[in-house]
Amino acid sequence: MSGPYIMRPSRLDDFPALMELAELSGAGFTSLPVDEEILRERLEKSEKAFRGQLERIEYGKYLLMMEDTSTGEVVGCSAVKAGTGIDHPFFNYRIITLSQASHAAGNMRFDMDALVLTNEYVGYTEVGTLFLKANHRGGGAGRLAAQSRYLLMATDPDRFGEKVLAELRGVIDQKGVSPFWECLGRHFFRMDFDEADKLSATTDNQFICDLMPKYPIYVDLLPPEAREVIGRCHSDGVGAYKLLQWEGFEFDRTVDIFDGGPLVAVQRRHLRTIRESKRVKLQLVDDASNTEFSQGLISTDVLSDFRVSQAQILLRDQDTAMTSQDVFDRLQLKPGATVRVWVRS
Repeated sequence: MSGPYIMRPSRLDDFPALMELAELSGAGFTSLPVDEEILRERLEKSEKAFRGQLERIEYGKYLLMMEDTSTGEVVGCSAVKAGTGIDHPFFNYRIITLSQASHAAGNMRFDMDALVLTNEYVGYTEVGTLFLKANHRGGGAGRLAAQSRYLLMATDPDRFGEKVLAELRGVIDQKGVSPFWECLGRHFFRMDFDEADKLSATTDNQFICDLMPKYPIYVDLLPPEAREVIGRCHSDGVGAYKLLQWEGFEFDRTVDIFDGGPLVAVQRRHLRTIRESKRVKLQLVDDASNTEFSQGLISTDVLSDFRVSQAQILLRDQDTAMTSQDVFDRLQLKPGATVRVWVRS
């Protein structure tokens, strides 16, 4: 039986837990590579971001850890990258439609899709790295991991872009084989998917500039097994995809260059969690048996000590919300603190 969960900033001593999550996440989960140096660097960068120790705010990479408060165990994570394409290019395939027509051939006309290499998401904020241990999925945990990222943005909007994107892992089988990669990428990179995936996570992506095809690739020329996975996400990511759609993200006809997984995007101001949440004073409920409670989330209003908890919330008026003492304890707050609340409608 799991207790209530919180999302909190990662710490340097979370390394063993983060390595375990990386090992459990499986092939193709680029943002959680099983690489000690990369994961330690992620924790260091996250700590600097939360402390405000950045040369430029768009370099911020905020890693949140999910903790089971009944045991203290770290059971998942999610993250926000303030600005994509800032320190190195962020390449993707855009799907374009080309119209073909010929009067000489009896007024024949048809459309064909083609993949074009682009680097058009410069400055977008990216949400990702959402992963939970299998026995902690459900019961609102996935929603907490996802929505905490948008509550983080609402805490200090100036640190994040006006547009937000998410990249979902594409179709990869249990052996780590990507049909899209085998039918397309391998011909240009002459390496295994895992090697290319690791290079993209550990280098400035110059190798993509050097090796990627410079001309459109007609989708109809690809084998069926590659065509049918373009824009499809991994089976483990279906739940995350549905949460993104609920938030307002839409498929942008752009896919990952390695596994063909979909990219989705939205204006930050249109994010449902941000639109429906509000800043209030949090007070201790005076009647724990009150039946007017609503399920929701409460987040602290200070980036450096950001925490989010599942909670039973009683909205008294536009400026005041009430909750129980255990929520105050999890958030490490005292009555009267300013917080942000989101109530499930």
